[in-house]
Amino acid sequence: MKIVLPGGTGQVGTIVDRALSAAGHEVVVLTRRPRRPQDVAWDGATLGPWAEAVDGADVVVNLAGRSVSCRYTPENLRAMMDSRVDSTRVVGEAIAAARRPPKVWLQMSTATVYAHRFDAANDETTGVIGGTGSGVPDYWAYSVEIAKNWERTQAEAPTPDTRKVALRAAMVMSPDRGGVFDVLLRLARLGLGGPVAGGGQYVSWIHDEDFVRAVEFLIAREDVAGAVNLAAPGPLPQREFMRVLRRTQGVPVGLPATRWMAEVGAFVLRSDTELLLKSRRVVPGRLRDAGFAFAWAGWEAAAGDLVRRARAARAGSGRRRVRVSGG
Repeated sequence: MKIVLPGGTGQVGTIVDRALSAAGHEVVVLTRRPRRPQDVAWDGATLGPWAEAVDGADVVVNLAGRSVSCRYTPENLRAMMDSRVDSTRVVGEAIAAARRPPKVWLQMSTATVYAHRFDAANDETTGVIGGTGSGVPDYWAYSVEIAKNWERTQAEAPTPDTRKVALRAAMVMSPDRGGVFDVLLRLARLGLGGPVAGGGQYVSWIHDEDFVRAVEFLIAREDVAGAVNLAAPGPLPQREFMRVLRRTQGVPVGLPATRWMAEVGAFVLRSDTELLLKSRRVVPGRLRDAGFAFAWAGWEAAAGDLVRRARAARAGSGRRRVRVSGG
């Protein structure tokens, strides 16, 4: 198949590009900084020659959007909104204008669309959409608005011949440098991977291999459209999630952090505490109902695999540095 990946150079995009290319598909990546023959330049906001890549493609998987790993200032929040809405809008325009539109358009979304809650899990049918909760920072509602506008833009795109799926993705765990798992593993190694603000908030996650397999599954399943949760079936309280990761890494202790300590740490890391404190208790209702089988349903086995791969990557990097120095 010919698969077009807008935003295919980000952390998740790199995972998808690598896996789909290895599976033998023709993958075209839309990026602001093309470097490879399969990269095509675009600005993520206006139609241009890049739209020719969409015409005749089998699938579009739009992963474009500004990284959420930043301080949630008004400027950064607006950039998150604009980058997601604009890229989705213009992808829809390219599909609508295509003589041979793709059969399916998978659009990245986020599990952050659901409410901060502890009492029950959010699936696509009974889940509570966020934005109106009490006892949480006001700007958390803006994150929900980003997700809602992101999905609304795809849903309203006039593409009658193209099936549309919104991927409400939890945190994608991979050993790649700079990803969320890399950050969490570093904290665990430093002894800082303890409970944050009590650790009762739920962490929803998905192993990178299952994320790719879910993408392939949804491409093939012509009967599935609309919002689909991409999350492993076992979200865990943050304290337990990090306890498993520490045990897998061989770190016996993780220092706890209060809310204000989390604020200081997030400021130093130029990130935001919403990523640490919001309870994302999300489960994959529609994927399971459609018969998708997770290879990594439990966090303990998934963490073990990810730690092993991270160690192998570091060892390989070390060997390469030694060879370069020796040469």
